[in-house]
Amino acid sequence: MKTSECYLPEGSYTALPEVRQALSSPEGLRRAQDEGMILEAVAQRCTAAHDLLFDFGFAQGIMPRSCCALGVAEGDTREIAILSRVGKPTCFVVTEVDETADPPAVWLSRTIVQQHAQDFFLDTLTPGDVIPAAVTHLEPFGAFVDVGCGVASLIGIENLSVSRIFHPSDRLSVGQSIYAAVRSVDRKTRRISLTHRELLGTWEQNAAQFSPGETVRGVVRSVEPYGVFIELAPNLSGLAEPRSDLAAGTVVSVYIKSILPQRMKIKLTVIDVLAASEAPPLPQYFITEGHIDEWVYTPACCDRKYIATVFE
Repeated sequence: MKTSECYLPEGSYTALPEVRQALSSPEGLRRAQDEGMILEAVAQRCTAAHDLLFDFGFAQGIMPRSCCALGVAEGDTREIAILSRVGKPTCFVVTEVDETADPPAVWLSRTIVQQHAQDFFLDTLTPGDVIPAAVTHLEPFGAFVDVGCGVASLIGIENLSVSRIFHPSDRLSVGQSIYAAVRSVDRKTRRISLTHRELLGTWEQNAAQFSPGETVRGVVRSVEPYGVFIELAPNLSGLAEPRSDLAAGTVVSVYIKSILPQRMKIKLTVIDVLAASEAPPLPQYFITEGHIDEWVYTPACCDRKYIATVFE
């Protein structure tokens, strides 16, 4: 993992001892300024001029509007990127400490941190690299994540899992820490796209967690005339007999009749309808670091649909 020791998703720095120490005194802030240390604190207020304010107890932190997010000064980033930081941990470096003010004023910049982080990602990441990320918000087409210091990337809904879902909220929740694999790096547009499904295991890896004769929990993903597709894990679904009382999203208990690797199929029988879950279960990762050249989901013995990803 190339990024974990350099640029972390926002919210990761607050608990670091060196960050807490730097924010405890004017001397600590000056030292952080000299060293270019990445600090983090919760933005307390956004002024009418869209400057962010921070309370350090002994001093006030001021982040001017143009220093709040990449692209704001150029008009490429909407103002909501600033307003939405209130009440949230926000990364920054110290650019100036004015102890003549009462209280002392500490000038901060998030854009400097983001520029350095983005440059680093574009220079070092390659397709197939596995990195940590944090979910920032969900849209019908995918999940936006913070790959480090507020630098945003998108995981398209089709890349969240092999099992099809109707909305990213079926799989992830805002604020969740996840892992992702780099899908592409576009240095011209300065964009990094990610994928998630390759880290959730192959068909065989997921199927190995279940056995014929077991009864387990599942989620209905689609209802077809010939049967009901039920997700047992994000990258594994089975087929049950048609039932008119089921709909997409229904949580059920199912009996596993058979597991057929050569056909990449699991036959199920619905036992009961269960209470809906309030939040999607945390994903189980089979890969959390390193690099992937190729990922093959389909079992070697299967002559049905071939699912694979080649990172290049």
